[in-house]
Formats: sequence, C-alpha cells, structure tokens
Amino acid sequence: MKIAQPGQKPVMLAFTAAIAILVVFLTLVSIGGAADGATGLAGFFVFLAFAAAGLLLYFYRDPDRPLPEDPYKIYAPGDGRVLSVEQEREGGGKTVRIFLSVFDVHVQRLPCSGRVKTIDYHKGAFKAAMAAAARENERLAMTLVPEGRSEPVVVEQIAGLLARRIECWMREGSSGQAGERYGIIHFGSQVAVHLPVSASPLVIPGLRVSAGVTPIAQWR
Repeated sequence: MKIAQPGQKPVMLAFTAAIAILVVFLTLVSIGGAADGATGLAGFFVFLAFAAAGLLLYFYRDPDRPLPEDPYKIYAPGDGRVLSVEQEREGGGKTVRIFLSVFDVHVQRLPCSGRVKTIDYHKGAFKAAMAAAARENERLAMTLVPEGRSEPVVVEQIAGLLARRIECWMREGSSGQAGERYGIIHFGSQVAVHLPVSASPLVIPGLRVSAGVTPIAQWR
C-alpha cells in the first residue's frame, strides 16, 4: 500500500512505538515478571498501539490512479460524498462541494489540466466539514487556468472540526495535469470546486466520487 509522503513519518513512528510496546509485553510474559492483571493491561496497550498505527496507515493511503484523458471533463479533486451543487457566486457557475470523512483518501488531485494563477490562504473557523457553516472555515483556494480556456476553475481545500492542517504542493505559475496529486488535508475535511459558467455539473448531492476518476462537470 502506498502512503502519502506527509504520512510516512507519523506512520513509521506509530508502528515503531507499537513494536516497542509489544517487545515490552512479550518480555514481561516470558519472565513472568508481572501479575496477570498487569499483563492483561499491557496486552490492551499493545492492541491500542497497533490499532492506532493501522488507522494512520489507512488514513494516509495514497492509491495510484491513471490520469484521466478527457479534456472536456472536470474531475473530482477529492474522494467523498457530494454535499451540494449550488449557485454560490454571483455571475459565476455552480459550486460542487464534497465531504471527505476520516475514512476517505485525503490526497487531493487536480480537477483539470492547467496553470496555477493564484493560491490564497483564508483564515476562518473550524466547523464540522459537512455543515453549511464550513464555507467560512479556514481554507486554501487555488485558481487554475485550464489549458486552452480563459475562464478559471477555483478549487478549495477546506479545514474541518478535526482537520486543522492543509497542504498544497503546487506553486503559483506551475502547471499540472488533471488527476495529478496536488495536496492533502489531515483528518476529515471538505473540498469545493467553483465552476465557470461555461461548465455544466454532472453530479448530484449524495453521489460518491473519487479524486481524478469521477467527472463532476463538463465544458459546454
């Protein structure tokens, strides 16, 4: 299983700690140096340590996916469930919001090929990522100029109640392909794609989507 680069160190440390606790437990058992109650408690901590390490490994998983090839489609930037497809910006197109639970892959992928025009970090609250109030949460907005088009696509990484750390691996002026990894949000979050008026949504609330795989809109 591939692990996202930001998760490699925490996962390694978690498993190292779990193995260390296991060694202590086995040593106690082999020398009989602890009462049955203490041995049982140590065994419980071994279980908790490996469970925590396993959860970190699962959270930071980063499956390889082929890059999409249809230039007329705009793809989901994150794995999760579509929360809303609404007109949020005056004079703009629809906005597609996707909720990422702690069980979803949290690596984000570019919704379309293009050049990064601006990257803006907005301070805000840390409301539950599935709530409507999350629109005012702390977030990072990246404006993409799609290849061969003038109308930008704005994609947001949004913090949540548990998600307090956002990473974006792109830089202003850099270019990327649709489906290419560009960032990660740690522990439960939301992503939003602000479409231009020249793009029509293809998804509805409640639909499950996969980053770089599920088309969420198409160019007219």
